[in-house]
Amino acid sequence: MKQTTFASLSYAAKKKRTRREVFLEEMEKVVPWRALEALIEPHYPRSGRRGRPPIGLSTMLRIHFLQQWYGYSDPAMEDALYEVESMRRFVGVELNEDAIPDETTILKFRRLLERHDMAPAILETVNGYLTDNGLLLRKGTVVDATLIAAPSSTKNRDNARDPEMHQTKKGNQWHFGMKAHIGVDVHTGVVHTVTATAANAADVTEVANLLHGEETTVYGDAGYTGAAKRVDGADAMAWHIAEKRSVVAALVEGPYKEAVQAYEHLKARVRARVEHPFRVIKRQFGYRMVRYKGLAKNAAQVMTLFALANLWMKRKTLLTNAG
Repeated sequence: MKQTTFASLSYAAKKKRTRREVFLEEMEKVVPWRALEALIEPHYPRSGRRGRPPIGLSTMLRIHFLQQWYGYSDPAMEDALYEVESMRRFVGVELNEDAIPDETTILKFRRLLERHDMAPAILETVNGYLTDNGLLLRKGTVVDATLIAAPSSTKNRDNARDPEMHQTKKGNQWHFGMKAHIGVDVHTGVVHTVTATAANAADVTEVANLLHGEETTVYGDAGYTGAAKRVDGADAMAWHIAEKRSVVAALVEGPYKEAVQAYEHLKARVRARVEHPFRVIKRQFGYRMVRYKGLAKNAAQVMTLFALANLWMKRKTLLTNAG
């Protein structure tokens, strides 16, 4: 049995629970740990007769999720495990009693997930868990995209920007980076599909990749005008794409224009659900700039972030179901 240190006992005796403690306690209860560990376990190194045994899969998976929630780099994550007691408790290690994974071990675990393309499987596993809890209906989809900035400076080893990132103009401002495209369940707001492209890719070009094929309705903003022409079987779906503002503004004042404006308002109320996952990863998890070079690594991180965002958005229902 693991011996509890005096420092840990003193921490447990404190009177106030921090917001980080509350958050980690909730996520400990709502994340489907067993299903995710079973997904990764066939690819995880096993203990051999020689060499140091690997850190437990449960510990490394929790560390990986901590990096997503708090935006830590590998060295910063190692430091946090030494400094923050609530994180050590969440991970399940005791200071001076257990081995604290170093930054290289944390890096190797992330690369293992990337090498075996685990991010889409993690999103699928989480959504399967939500479906079992009645939180993913899959009868309608809202599609949208958001810009994620990338470093635009050329003051680096290659004296160049990331060649897989591009710039685009939104309004009167230029942005350099990538786009995260998502398909969201129209009833529950759960993200079921995620793709990533360079920032200059038009939103409508990804619409076919954001649908799971069982939709009866699809919602999108004006950036998805003409989307039905890009999807097989589009005739079986009801398409509610926002009209361009210039088109609505050009209508003659009167009952018809008022009816069109009312209809656009109703469509906008439904589309608003797609903004919630963006808010979670950007505000709650602090993900506003890509961390890695290239689209593949950043796409894997984005998929993991949206999987965790789904759990965070539905945590209250999951906690209630769990009693």
